[in-house]
Amino acid sequence: MKPSPYLPIADADWPDDIAELREGFAGALNVYRTMAHHPALLTAWAPLRQHVVKENALGPELTEVVILRAGFRLASAYEWAHHVSRALALGFSEARINAIRGVPQRSTGVDGLIIDAVDALLDQHRLSKTQEAALAEAIGRKAVIDLIAMVGFYSVLGYLLKTYDTPIDDAIQQQAQENPALFSITAP
Repeated sequence: MKPSPYLPIADADWPDDIAELREGFAGALNVYRTMAHHPALLTAWAPLRQHVVKENALGPELTEVVILRAGFRLASAYEWAHHVSRALALGFSEARINAIRGVPQRSTGVDGLIIDAVDALLDQHRLSKTQEAALAEAIGRKAVIDLIAMVGFYSVLGYLLKTYDTPIDDAIQQQAQENPALFSITAP
């Protein structure tokens, strides 16, 4: 197999015109080190990332439900592993993470509504009026809009990660070695 033309950029090769991003979020993860091959895109991405990932109306826990399900459905091993790590840090149980994956069965309640919404967006490219109304009642309409944007945002990341075979970051790889079934996109 031919190696990726866009491996994550090392510090020594980081573009000068986006040096400030390397010291922030972009230098911390291989996904953004890969995106740094296109400095203009990474620069434009930064403020949207801040809202979608950090300042959305879903809050940290529901954000992870959305990202985990999107990563799973996109078969993005990178996103799945990274967000399993984040979910565990937020106090998610292994059972909750596996239920987001649909093993042994899918989540119910708000998590279930979110999983169904992610699936609808990826499969039908929209939420039904019934789904949107149920979500709006459960989490608020701004959170529904953020959920839609988040699925699109993580779809783009998944496409980049898979196209360029971006490796999972070392710290996450080490964590995954302790619980390979949970961190694997294909297990259990």
